[in-house]
Amino acid sequence: MHYTIFDTPIIKPFLRMVARTTMKVIGWRAVDRSEGQKKYILIAVPHTSNWDFPMFLLITLAMDLKTYWLGKHTLFRWPFRGVFRWLGGISVDRTKSTNMVQQCIDHFDSTSNLIIVNAPEGTRSRVNKWKTGFYHIATGAKVPIAMGFLDYKKREGGIIGMFQTTGEIDSDMESIKEFYANISGKHTQQFVK
Repeated sequence: MHYTIFDTPIIKPFLRMVARTTMKVIGWRAVDRSEGQKKYILIAVPHTSNWDFPMFLLITLAMDLKTYWLGKHTLFRWPFRGVFRWLGGISVDRTKSTNMVQQCIDHFDSTSNLIIVNAPEGTRSRVNKWKTGFYHIATGAKVPIAMGFLDYKKREGGIIGMFQTTGEIDSDMESIKEFYANISGKHTQQFVK
């Protein structure tokens, strides 16, 4: 995996301090129920606003997590490509079959510490069905799924729990969605639970 903000020696501790201070000032709290896991898929739910990315980045910095995130390839155009990669971004071109699921599985298999963030809704707009790539990555790599969340009503975010897939995708997806029954996104009308 490539060099990121989380690998930058002097900047990382400074940004962690800034993130923690900022969260305190704006009245947000980080929740970490990752159970000490070192390798997992971290799903970011709900994803209803442009504010979700900076808030989630702020929370991951405050929690001292080294994360990589999957984002659509159009975000990685000049002049922002380098910045988004430095922030942990991995470009995904949805117009081509790049076998991103297998690439992520291979990365998990080759390392002892890896967190990949994915937004199953795939967009900030209202969707009726989540994308399932995160599920297939977790199942293939035999890693748990961390239930990442932003609750704008309670003003907290982080990891609400862990889930190990069983291979029964329909029942597992229902169980995963139950974690979000009481979570309020920024634009609640756009989040289908």
